[in-house]
Amino acid sequence: MTAYLLKRLAGMIPLLFGITMISFGMMHLAPGEPSVVGQEFNPKVSSQDIERLRSYYGLDQPLYVQYWHWLKKLAVLDFGQSFSADGRAVLDKIAERIPVTLWINVLAMLLIIAIAIPIGVASAVRRDSWFDKGMTLFVFVGFAIPSFWLGLLLMIGLGVNLNWLPISGLHDYSWHQMGFWQQQQDMLKHLIMPVFISAIGGLAGMSRFMRSGMLDVIRADYITTARAMGVSERDIHYRLALKNALLPIITLLGLSIPGLIGGSVIVEQLFSLPGMGQLFYESVLSRDYPLVMGITVIGAVLTLLGNLVADLSYAWADPRIRHGNRS
Repeated sequence: MTAYLLKRLAGMIPLLFGITMISFGMMHLAPGEPSVVGQEFNPKVSSQDIERLRSYYGLDQPLYVQYWHWLKKLAVLDFGQSFSADGRAVLDKIAERIPVTLWINVLAMLLIIAIAIPIGVASAVRRDSWFDKGMTLFVFVGFAIPSFWLGLLLMIGLGVNLNWLPISGLHDYSWHQMGFWQQQQDMLKHLIMPVFISAIGGLAGMSRFMRSGMLDVIRADYITTARAMGVSERDIHYRLALKNALLPIITLLGLSIPGLIGGSVIVEQLFSLPGMGQLFYESVLSRDYPLVMGITVIGAVLTLLGNLVADLSYAWADPRIRHGNRS
């Protein structure tokens, strides 16, 4: 197991190198540069000014030279300075936005797990019942509804018409004058709609994966043997079948790790939340190369770690993987 872990960690290095190379090249292929974005229609900015800006940012050098300089900084965990007007360090800007995105996505993930697994198990146990058909309809609706459209409907209905929930931001303007528990309540109210919108699509998908995995397991020979030995249906479903049925869910959870940091661009833009998704969107529009690459590298590392966590979790859940390929 240790040798397998070390081998996987070593294999992540060339993969990360390839991801950064492709991302760096694709970002520079996009039209526009940070020195000219927002300046092309400014009559006070001359071509000499733009050239000085390009030289200041190092954009007048060949692309491979720019990548090499960026890679040397990355080797010492220096993500560089943002091209934005504030010129702040990339890591500082990312660290400022991570908590908001983590709160939203961790809460959404917990909501998905708490609801999707029981729904999937119940749908499999009651296959072809009215409950199963109703959940199937819910899944199709959850997949079909665009998140931005549903978010707008909730904002209009719950926020504007009924005035039950706030429709933008992370807290009220008077947040600093509130007591501690009032602040937590206010923040919770602001997070209800974003968390629900973030969870609705994953909830539908994960419940379907759980149902499919549970159906495959309860048809297995050892489940038939357990029934013949008089094991109760409850023990069969929740003690014997559930652990093996969780294998596809473990994979999905492992691959969901990058989303905990990457955030949701649509949700954060829709509700004006200062998270990583909004920061990434703004950095792409402004061609802020160091910031885009910083977020991309973090997302790539988390994706590779998510795959590794999923494989290790598989080994924990399935003894056949943990003890090697033995027949």
